[in-house]
Amino acid sequence: MEANKKILLVEDDPNFGSILKDYLTMNDFDVTLAKNGMEGFEKFKKDTYNLCILDVMMPYKDGFTLAREIRDKNKEIPIIFLTAKTMKEDVLKGYKVGADDYLNKPFDSEVLLMKIKAIMQRKTSEVKAENTQFEFQIGKFNLNSKLRFLTFENEEPIKLSPKENDLLKMLALYENDLMPREVALTKIWRDDNYFTSRSMDVYIAKLRKYLKPDENVEILNIHGEGFRLVINKK
Repeated sequence: MEANKKILLVEDDPNFGSILKDYLTMNDFDVTLAKNGMEGFEKFKKDTYNLCILDVMMPYKDGFTLAREIRDKNKEIPIIFLTAKTMKEDVLKGYKVGADDYLNKPFDSEVLLMKIKAIMQRKTSEVKAENTQFEFQIGKFNLNSKLRFLTFENEEPIKLSPKENDLLKMLALYENDLMPREVALTKIWRDDNYFTSRSMDVYIAKLRKYLKPDENVEILNIHGEGFRLVINKK
């Protein structure tokens, strides 16, 4: 039998924290509760978790700071923020530091449970695809991400640079879906700032040029969100 998935819950309200911990434990999760950001980071370093649930407003160290520290140690672990504030700036800040989802208090605990299960499922399939799939059919192109070869029909293959290859592979994994800008920047560039963001735009332009021979393939810019590799199957 598979071991229970481990969750780190960091919540400074002791009553709410223990109720939420009990609820998640009842639903077969192994939950570690920390009462502030400092304690949360100590517990994170000492164990391996499948997901973190962080309250945003906490004394000593807020949820955003804690999320940044967690992200420095582990780029992949899913993070859900809990907040009493519904300010758009906070939501954007949360996604920028690497949140997978957001819940405003008070919330329906069943909704939280659904979100946890969906995120864990998605992460598992993402990791599986990233680790195993290296051949992609992109319209009339074939991408071999192991050799970094992009081949159009029977022509000579183009040898992609490592970043061009990583970016096109990620777009292919998200085919016809939104590839969030932050995800690409943190996974490929290991950073998300103005300069890496501009750098990614340059690489997107290069990929568009390579893919031009197939008119049914395009990379769309979703303003402020990211990119979509669209393949029009005719």
